[in-house]
Amino acid sequence: MSALDTEVLIVGGGPVGLALAVELGMRGISAVLLERSDRHAQQPRAKTTNVRSMEHMRRWGIAERLRDQAPFGRAYGTDVVFATRLFGHELACFDNAFFGQIPGRKDDRFAEGAQWIPQYKVEGVLRDRAAEFSSVTLRLGTQLDAITQDAGGVTAQAHDVTSGRALTIRAAYAIGADGARSRVREAIGARMEGSHAYAQHLNMVIRAPGLRDAVRHKPAIMYWLVNPESPAVCSPMDDGDRWAFGCVLKPGEAVPDHDALRARMNLAFGRDIEAEIIVTDPWSAHSLIADRYQEGRIILAGDACHLHPPFGGYGMNLGLGDAVDLGWKLAATLQGWGGPALLASYEAERRPVHHRVVNEAVANHALLPSDMARPMLEDAGPAGEAVRAELGTLILAGKEREFRTLGVVLGSGYPGSPIVVPDGSAAPVEHPTDYIPSAHPGYRAPHLWLADGSSLFDHFGAGFSLLVTAPGVSAEAFTRAAAAASVPLTLVTPADTRLAALYEAPLALIRPDQHVAWRGQDATQAAAILDHARGTAATRPRILEGARA
Repeated sequence: MSALDTEVLIVGGGPVGLALAVELGMRGISAVLLERSDRHAQQPRAKTTNVRSMEHMRRWGIAERLRDQAPFGRAYGTDVVFATRLFGHELACFDNAFFGQIPGRKDDRFAEGAQWIPQYKVEGVLRDRAAEFSSVTLRLGTQLDAITQDAGGVTAQAHDVTSGRALTIRAAYAIGADGARSRVREAIGARMEGSHAYAQHLNMVIRAPGLRDAVRHKPAIMYWLVNPESPAVCSPMDDGDRWAFGCVLKPGEAVPDHDALRARMNLAFGRDIEAEIIVTDPWSAHSLIADRYQEGRIILAGDACHLHPPFGGYGMNLGLGDAVDLGWKLAATLQGWGGPALLASYEAERRPVHHRVVNEAVANHALLPSDMARPMLEDAGPAGEAVRAELGTLILAGKEREFRTLGVVLGSGYPGSPIVVPDGSAAPVEHPTDYIPSAHPGYRAPHLWLADGSSLFDHFGAGFSLLVTAPGVSAEAFTRAAAAASVPLTLVTPADTRLAALYEAPLALIRPDQHVAWRGQDATQAAAILDHARGTAATRPRILEGARA
């Protein structure tokens, strides 16, 4: 038996666990990650790394590295096409769905556009980045057997799946990022609540030489195929003409054999295709959230505490947000400048976001290709054209919230967080598609591209940042208070006249996760504001009159 001592034990080596390892590694926190498999699966899983996740990739220094791994290149668009069949009539198209990166174009609302890339490639980039930190140890092929805790820390028992060699890990904290069947969740007695397995689906990975070149529709990241015989969704997935193909299974239906699956694909495509089925991956649609996320020093993240249908591209991205929220709070706690309220705020902040996203995904799942088919849809002549035009209009209205997700991706905040200082103003109305930047405390800091071509976010530090939006405003009270409390603070003074109106205050305290902790014009309570934002204050600072400009 061997033993390891670390500050944080991460159970699960998928994107959430790896993102947490990177977040901790960048902050010099020692972490051991356990993953029972080698994580080289070929299942499609997530394929959209959204705008907010790409901003995290930028902060982690790997946004360009990840884009380089995109199988169809940086210039490949993120359009979504609805058609009767892959070789049939087009019905509708969402141009630049999910707000993909457009070469040569910058949007002030975000620092990075979304990227279409298979999850296994995202994991590879994150894994390589995590391995670069001397404080991070990756133990692939190691399975957790048991985990317990006491007042001083967590003890885990594990073993190498190849050699059987036993391993004991002692850590200050443990994070369960071990997915839907989480052993860590089971160990703390948390239960998933909601709707279990209310729909059955099948995903496949196929190899179909020449298919991309043969498709008559415009290049797209997804083709929704709407017809009565074989409704489906298919996506170009990787080089070598590898595609993902997804369809609904009837209640109680077993996974068909390969011949039957090929017949189903050919019906969906509208042409016989020579396709090799590489992987079949049946899955169930759930809408579940854990009844609690934490027990003492053990905390859940990602699919271990929330599950929902993958419609809207939220799943992996939601888990990455968990890792970011947890990462800086764990580091601050372990480094001594974070107080007891910091880790306790994780569930208070993330749970409302999880509920919001689960509800969005369920709403998106309610309108599938099988729900859209109608008589005469494929008829030639004016009658068929009229039916297709009518359905196309309905699709653009009914699926907008699935493909124009900026209101959820960037507009989900923590207005009621116990570590956010309110300013007396009303929180912005959260909308599924519309995103209006807001510096209301608790929300993601509004972004701008600055005159020198840099992103405002590039100037924020690894700890707190104090953004000065107007000339002549003194930040001395904050810098003095931060130094006295050993709180890392970066002073950001871009001298951009647009910032004062965007933030509606001359000063804004930005958290390490780029959310606004406080905004105002009176810095006399700087010490109390910092104490509250780092979880050491017993009560909130009073709301200042005229906090905003």
